[in-house]
Amino acid sequence: MDQDDPKDTGGYQPDASGPQKRDRSNRDRKNRERKNTGRNSLLSWLKEIATIVAVAVVLSFLIKTFLFRAFFIPSTSMEDTLEVDDRIFVNLLVPQPFALTRGDVVVFQDDLGWLPPNGSHGAGNWFQQFLTFVGLMPDASQQHLVKRVIGLGGDHVICCDADGRISVNGVPLNEEPYLAPGSDNTRIPFDVTVPEGKIWVMGDNRNHSADSREHQDEASKGFVDVESVEGKASVIAWPLDRLGFLGNYPEVFDGVPAPSSATGTEPPALARQNESQ
Repeated sequence: MDQDDPKDTGGYQPDASGPQKRDRSNRDRKNRERKNTGRNSLLSWLKEIATIVAVAVVLSFLIKTFLFRAFFIPSTSMEDTLEVDDRIFVNLLVPQPFALTRGDVVVFQDDLGWLPPNGSHGAGNWFQQFLTFVGLMPDASQQHLVKRVIGLGGDHVICCDADGRISVNGVPLNEEPYLAPGSDNTRIPFDVTVPEGKIWVMGDNRNHSADSREHQDEASKGFVDVESVEGKASVIAWPLDRLGFLGNYPEVFDGVPAPSSATGTEPPALARQNESQ
């Protein structure tokens, strides 16, 4: 018997490249799987981001429409409570369903023409339009004012007593907590009874505020419709060093009685109703 040749394979030579091809094929398949997995992960991540952004936009729009809206302060009439270029958020739940109270700082539409025409304002770029749409930027095309509520419907508001103080329903007010230093109430005296559905508003910077006092000779008599009120200013949002809540200083008005008990007479609207019966 011949000695076996260790190199003799009985006429069959295995393909040495077979295992290598299979290895390459496996590696290619795994690479494709990793790439597909990576693409799927990226698409999934992008879908999640798009969903979050869409939900955030919808929530911002709903908040702007029903809860809060942004406004900016263009003048000095409410200093030092509010300064020029302050950005504020306004609570849209006031005056409905929550009622106004004396001392509230309110933003209202200028449907009485207290402000000069603001000219033509461009719509701004797409990003500004987007921020306005979701309520994070004020709408510069609309005219609004911001003042503090001093008198509500039926209130008898007088300026001034011997100490230069405003009185509401016979009670003099100590307005020092919010008045700008040097404010002089006596420069424009008045004696008014606020009709129902109206408010009497004044700026905290009394020497530089064209408020209800300045418009007594007009058809409105200086009164603002409650329906014109957009909401109650609640938060200073910008600049960050002024971030904080706005108070209505209830202690200033705590001693003010209801209109009927103060004057001994019925509020105007109720008196007219009784006269017609």
